[in-house]
Amino acid sequence: METATNVLGAINGVVWGPLMLILLLGVGIYLQAGLKLMPIRKLGMGFKLMWQGRDAKPGQASAQKGDDGEISPFNALMTALSATIGTGNIAGVATAIALGGPGAVFWMWITALVGMATKFSEAVLAVRYRETDSTGYHVGGPMFYIKNGLGRKWMWLGALFAFFGAVAAFGIGNTVQSNSVADAMDATFGVPHWLTGVVIMVLAGAVILGGIKRIAKVAGKLVPIMGIAYVLAGLVVLIVNAGQIGEAFGLIFYYAFNPIAAAGGFAGAAVMAAIRFGVARGIFSNEAGLGSAPIAHAAAQTKNPVRQGLIAMLGTFIDTIIVCTITALVILTSTVWQTGEQGASLTALSFDAALPGFGNQIVAVALAIFAFTTILGWSFYGEKCFQFLFGTRSIMLYRVLFVLAIPLGAIAQLGFIWLMADTFNAMMAIPNLIALALLSPVVFKLTRDYFAGKDVLPGEALDHDQ
Repeated sequence: METATNVLGAINGVVWGPLMLILLLGVGIYLQAGLKLMPIRKLGMGFKLMWQGRDAKPGQASAQKGDDGEISPFNALMTALSATIGTGNIAGVATAIALGGPGAVFWMWITALVGMATKFSEAVLAVRYRETDSTGYHVGGPMFYIKNGLGRKWMWLGALFAFFGAVAAFGIGNTVQSNSVADAMDATFGVPHWLTGVVIMVLAGAVILGGIKRIAKVAGKLVPIMGIAYVLAGLVVLIVNAGQIGEAFGLIFYYAFNPIAAAGGFAGAAVMAAIRFGVARGIFSNEAGLGSAPIAHAAAQTKNPVRQGLIAMLGTFIDTIIVCTITALVILTSTVWQTGEQGASLTALSFDAALPGFGNQIVAVALAIFAFTTILGWSFYGEKCFQFLFGTRSIMLYRVLFVLAIPLGAIAQLGFIWLMADTFNAMMAIPNLIALALLSPVVFKLTRDYFAGKDVLPGEALDHDQ
């Protein structure tokens, strides 16, 4: 284990080095500039389309009638959000602050703002270049827009993404989640790690084995409820700590550009640490640039890539600008972050400082629900990556292996799991960001056509299994 940790640590230092920061922020800024800040300017339009893209009630005509796809545009966003709103919003934000200081929050925001353009572009390309597999389901994502957009000579790059995605799903979307929940349930309620793992395995298995339609149905109901409830709980804490909110914002902006000295149990942090951990945990949370979310958006009932892109970009805004900011302000309006605590326990103690006797329970329950939905979303991502590599017949095998890994994650060593997830996140992002840069002219043209009132249709029907 020590050797594996050292090897992964060395790889992690390279893939999360300056090259990754340049790639993530550089491609995001380039896309925002090419789109003329459209994702930010059209934020309201995105919310309007999201609301119109809900499932129709019985007896009502569907807003997506006649459109191809398996799930509504709203449920596609909720499936993507189910995968992004997870431990990154609770433990990831806390880790960024503990290791990078308050300034890390600023760089999480920057990552999110440029990431809106990245997420928009990913979804546009996912719908434009999606295929139909032998079961009649739509499949898409980076591996498909690399294959169909860049051509078969780039298939190796798509295969690399699929490999990294299939493996990373066991880290970021499975073992990290079950491990964090097990820790929280043990510390708060005294529930053994193995029992938490088994319960999550049974509940998640009942959904995952039913495929994307069942996952989307659960996500479409659970994600809005859990997200709103967590934000409301955070707002209650901020009302209690209202006097410290101004100071918290001051810390975020000042230490984004200035090193912070050690204080109490806090070890201090350089500006580069604030940038590194802010960007890394921001990406871990909202996944903009990873190429995961477009796998869900490719299954949306839509014939318009740009319309789905406008809905998809909301995932980054909701995840980081809203949910992560709530967590960050809760932490920074308390003094717990200076004690040396990090991870979910830092968030829990910060909630508990404002709401004694209730804060720990709120975070433990939120973490459990967030992690559960993240496992659901990432099971679909990993499955589609595995399907790209080994064909449609391999789907059930991947689902079973994914479900069986859940309890193993609950009892594993947290440090190694976080390191593995962080490393494979970056390795997923590299092929995707290369493809986004090369296919950006397609995104820009489709977007111009859409806002000029021209018809924008997805690519030709493609058969994945031919």
